[in-house]
Amino acid sequence: MRQEYAEPYSTGSARGARIVSPANEFCGPARVTNHGDRLSTPNGATAWPLFGKGWILCCLAIVLPGFQPETSAQDEIPGIGPVGKVERLHTDFAFTEGPAVDSDGNVYFTDIPGNRIHKRTTRGELSVFIEPSGHCNGLMIVGDRLLACEMDGRLKQFSLSRRTETVLADSFEGVRFNAPNDLVIDRSGGIYFTDPRFRAPEPWPQKKEAVYYRAADGTVTRLITDRIAPNGVILSPDETTLYVIPSMEEKMWAYPVTAPGKIGKGKVFCRIKQAEGRSSGGGDGLTIDTNGNLYITTALGLQIFGSDGTALGILPFPEQPANVTFGGPGRHTLFVTARTSLYALETTATGHVFPGRTE
Repeated sequence: MRQEYAEPYSTGSARGARIVSPANEFCGPARVTNHGDRLSTPNGATAWPLFGKGWILCCLAIVLPGFQPETSAQDEIPGIGPVGKVERLHTDFAFTEGPAVDSDGNVYFTDIPGNRIHKRTTRGELSVFIEPSGHCNGLMIVGDRLLACEMDGRLKQFSLSRRTETVLADSFEGVRFNAPNDLVIDRSGGIYFTDPRFRAPEPWPQKKEAVYYRAADGTVTRLITDRIAPNGVILSPDETTLYVIPSMEEKMWAYPVTAPGKIGKGKVFCRIKQAEGRSSGGGDGLTIDTNGNLYITTALGLQIFGSDGTALGILPFPEQPANVTFGGPGRHTLFVTARTSLYALETTATGHVFPGRTE
């Protein structure tokens, strides 16, 4: 595997990545032509579907040679502050997902088709942490616990120190999950997780795509069943709001949390800016900072929204991002998984740390 460290992708801005105002049109990977079996862009890049049936709508590898968004650069995002260069840390993976950072600053991320969880140390050293992983997708770390959504149908955890594996949940009402995708842990130790159909066996084990809650005592409750392809999920810093990011809707949803595992009626929190020619493209993964601003990975890049749902800006990437988390000294660094690579981007924002429960 080729390893590359701190390779900047200059976009013509003195500060690195260009930030696209929500009012402007993004003119890089957004302009795609659908040929049925592939997508193409004006500069000749072609996006082919990956991993066979069930992945086409969600996992298109878009890599843009000479990546140059045709928009004016800004030095900072309103309400967020300045950003640094987009740096590619490692590449040559099949499809990266689920970045998570431990208390020492090490970054863990998944390569779903590669069936591995990788670890990047603070010194930039890359290694395989777990193989096979069960095609793990979303990750989150609390203490020594590496929580993981296994697309082979389970919610589980690994001990970071011992590398032992424990299954937390594998079914609802006696039937296996479809393909758990992303998760977030609350202060009580309960875990909210999404279960869409991407990579699920057919016929689908669970007839409904859903958001579930696994309580600390192991009880599993199905909370949400009316979203199309629920993907990313996260809590607000005060844990009074649950955000759900569907992949096949432009609307992103917020649900009031009345108690651990109990939610009220959802409402539209924000709308994803669409790539040209699309009308129902949603988000994938997301993270949140201490001020409640959301960073959502989309076809146009990293779309950032204020805590009130106001669109603040878009950070384009050389490859379409899948997931994101904060890490680094002071939690100011955004680590972004994007198709074949792991990227990093310095900000002045501070990522929120979910205390969860260590046992």
